Amino acid sequence: MNVLLGGTACVPRSAQTLAKVLKFTIQCTTINTRYIGEEVRNMKNATVSARVEADVKVEAEAILQQLGIPISVVINSLYRQIILTRGIPFELQLPEEPKALDEMSKEELWTSIKGAYEESERGEGKALKELMAELEGSL
Repeated sequence: MNVLLGGTACVPRSAQTLAKVLKFTIQCTTINTRYIGEEVRNMKNATVSARVEADVKVEAEAILQQLGIPISVVINSLYRQIILTRGIPFELQLPEEPKALDEMSKEELWTSIKGAYEESERGEGKALKELMAELEGSL
């Protein structure tokens, strides 16, 4: 009986030798199949397409470029974290909107004024001119 092994034919001298050759061939096939299966499963063969604001894209990609991280790695990492946490891997919440003066109690108003005063005493916060320029720029 001829056995094809690695592209060459060999004739086993006994049934024992044939069994060894067949066992080796099956092991090689199994290892090869596992390797190919892992490679196919790990191969990046899906495309993600999303529309984002141009300035956000440019700024984010500039930061990633400085870090030396391709966007595909970031997206893949995000997807893996979603799978791992079974949800969005960061907190999503609406920012707390400041209350209007007529919605505040007297205590809330005085607490806010006192906090702003203490901030200015510590040199924190923004100068009035800077704040006004920001407000005018946002109109």
